[in-house]
Order: sequence, then C-alpha cells, then structure tokens
Amino acid sequence: MQIVVVGGGVIGLLSGLFLARTGVSVLLLESGNVGSEASWAGGGIVSPLYPWRYSPAVTALAHWSQDFYPQLAERLLSETGVDPEVHVTGLYWLDLHDEAEALSWAERYGRPLHAVPMEAVRKAVPSLGEGYERAVYMEGVANIRNPRLLQALRAALAGLSNVTVVEHCPVEGFLQDGSRVVGVRTAQGDMRAEQVVVAAGAWSAQLLATLGLQIPVKPMKGQMILFKCAEDFLPSMVLAKRRYAIPRRDGHILVGSTLEDVGFDKTPTEDALQSLRATAIELLPALADAQVVKHWAGLRPGSPDGVPYIGQVSGFDGLWLNCGHFRNGLVLAPASCQLLADLMLGREPIVDPAPYAPTGRISDQKG
Repeated sequence: MQIVVVGGGVIGLLSGLFLARTGVSVLLLESGNVGSEASWAGGGIVSPLYPWRYSPAVTALAHWSQDFYPQLAERLLSETGVDPEVHVTGLYWLDLHDEAEALSWAERYGRPLHAVPMEAVRKAVPSLGEGYERAVYMEGVANIRNPRLLQALRAALAGLSNVTVVEHCPVEGFLQDGSRVVGVRTAQGDMRAEQVVVAAGAWSAQLLATLGLQIPVKPMKGQMILFKCAEDFLPSMVLAKRRYAIPRRDGHILVGSTLEDVGFDKTPTEDALQSLRATAIELLPALADAQVVKHWAGLRPGSPDGVPYIGQVSGFDGLWLNCGHFRNGLVLAPASCQLLADLMLGREPIVDPAPYAPTGRISDQKG
C-alpha cells in the first residue's frame, strides 16, 4: 500500500514512521523544510499547560503519549544517535484561580498533582521571584527538546527503505476518482496513492478547502524567547499567569508564549519580546541579567476545544486527517499518530476514536 502524508511536522513525521514500520510505503511531502514550523517553535512540555481544563478526549491522548514518550525517545536514540532529550523536571503552577478543579481532576484521573507550601517551592526553585502565594506541583512531567525530536524522526525515516521524504513540495490539491481520493497535485507534479493523510497543521484548512471541505483549523501565532543560564539555574518547569519557563538540560531556558490571532503572519514582534522578557524577569528575577539568545514565532493549528481531527473523511474514501492539535501537538503526537495508524490498518485502536472523528465536525460546502 502506498500512503501519501502531507506535512512534515511532528504529526506528519510520526504518522509516517508508525505507518512505515508496519511495512507500507510512505511518501511524505513538506512545503518547506521538514520540522520547521509549529513543531520546531513550541516549548515541548509533555503535558497540556492546564490539563484539567481540557475534555476527556484530549486527556486520553495526553496520558497515553506521556507514558509512551520515554520509550519513543530511547528507540529513536538507539536507531539514529540523536537524543530527543526527554527531561523529567516536574511542573509547578503558581497562584491558580482554579486550584480546586485542578486537584479534583488529579484525584479523578490518579495523576500525581498536589498542593505544596510556598516555602517548599522556594527551597526547590531558589531562582523563583517573590509575590507568589500558592502552588501545585505535578511530579514526573517532562519536556522534550522538540528540534532534536524532529531531527531524530527525520533520521529514523531516512533509515527506512519504504519511506521517501520530499521537501519544498507544496501540495496544491487532490487527485480524485469519483468520490475516492487517489493522490495529490503538487508543485512537482501529480503523485498517486491509495491513501492520503493530511497532517499539515495550520495549513490543513486551506488544503481541504480545495475539496469544498470546511474545517475550523486556523493559525494562532505564538512567540517565545530563549535564555542561556547555568545548568542548575532552574530545576523544574514553572507556570504563572499563562506564561511558563522551561529548563533544558544544558541551561537553556525557554519562556513563552503569546497567543495571537493574526493569520499566517509569524514575524516576531518587539512588543512580544518586551512582554515575554518582563514575564521572565517577574518569574525568575535573575534573568534580568541574562541575554535573550533567540526570539521566534510559530503558528499553532487552532481548533475548537483543542480536540484534533483524526480519522477518515466521510464521502472521500482514501482521505484521512491528523490535524488541529492547537497548543498540544507535541504532547498528543504519539497517541494521535498511533491512533491514526490503528484506524488506517484496521487494528484495535489504542483509545476510543469517536471524539476525534472528522464526521460531523467538518462541513462539505459542496453538499
């Protein structure tokens, strides 16, 4: 079986890898460079920012992925020599307005999240700023170094003889035989396949519109900044006032992020830089003396309630979706891509696929 995967972010790469490992042929098409959009730009926290605020559908994918990431990283490292750096630090949330809901959610799902005294937080995170009054902590929360994850996935695919990756190959539309999708039309010519997977992130809606399909996925800009500190400067991730600081193993600290509805503009702005830097200094005052190493922006694939679209599109045989992950593409990627592979290959799915099914959630303008 020949499968075309449209999109070379973490969702497209991992979908391609899971499918290819079963022996099917995969042709992965990326309009630019593989792994250079939202997957690269994100922070890489292996948890939704506020997991208790999401639906059970997001929670199911998040929990499966969180459990799976360590073994995924180990296998990628052994296969490619590239370490995605799953860094287990735990996560502190400060001064939550819905702390009671968070604790209730943790009890319901058996997650290790609990309230901790601020004295204990200050002891654990000496670099933390003043003025915070309450904290909850979840142990075991990791972050993954997403650029290295993408590099490892790219290398893993390159090592498989049944995978072809074509970069700088924008997909412009679909090939159809009646109601069946039998390939894609690209800048480099028509490419035929038995199945087509759309994993094009924020660009998925534009592509599906060529079939008259309307899917509520749109770009939501997010900006981040990066500092370099001592390796022991920040031992845990911290989150306050919808902003977070993430430590990498080598002392890099990511601070993010903004949430902007400005279309496909991903130009970093001076306003966001100053806002993020102010946040960073409020959270970790010593960063006032640290240089901003980098400042960038990416486009999240915004979707209603953050529930991704995973499954076959009714009325278009051969067309599959794995898109619309909003802020949680990296968090949900392993489960989303495993679920897609299960559905495409007729296997028992890892979770109930119903909440993610495109049917009833997208509209056909031609119908």
